[in-house]
Amino acid sequence: VGLLGCESCHTDGALVGAPNKARQLAGSEVGIAYSDPLVEPHPGVVYPRNLTPDVQTGMGAWTEAEIATAIRSGVDNQGRRHLPIMPWPGYSKLNDADVAAITAYLRALPPVRHKVPADVQPGHKATAPYVHFGVYRSK
Repeated sequence: VGLLGCESCHTDGALVGAPNKARQLAGSEVGIAYSDPLVEPHPGVVYPRNLTPDVQTGMGAWTEAEIATAIRSGVDNQGRRHLPIMPWPGYSKLNDADVAAITAYLRALPPVRHKVPADVQPGHKATAPYVHFGVYRSK
């Protein structure tokens, strides 16, 4: 999880350089815009999900197979495909042992109840903050 950089997106505040360690891997209230801001004044925005084992807001109700599928193919437990902002294409070749280790680690985290904002479709105005994919700012 550390090598894959999961905390960079899935820890609240990390996308803006102020990670909240109390919400480590518990999802982000800051989203990532994925459509071109020069074309679309209201870009599509995804909010990184809560990966902790909280049953209500995280992955606590997911099976190990559902977590493995999400890691490798970007399809969640509801059958929705995640955008490549979640770099699942690069994780598709992870071996079974690595996926099992990631799943075990996520299951061992303390559950954190943290509901992230809903994703926003292109053309709709986001009500929660976001950054543009691939655009970073310095302090």
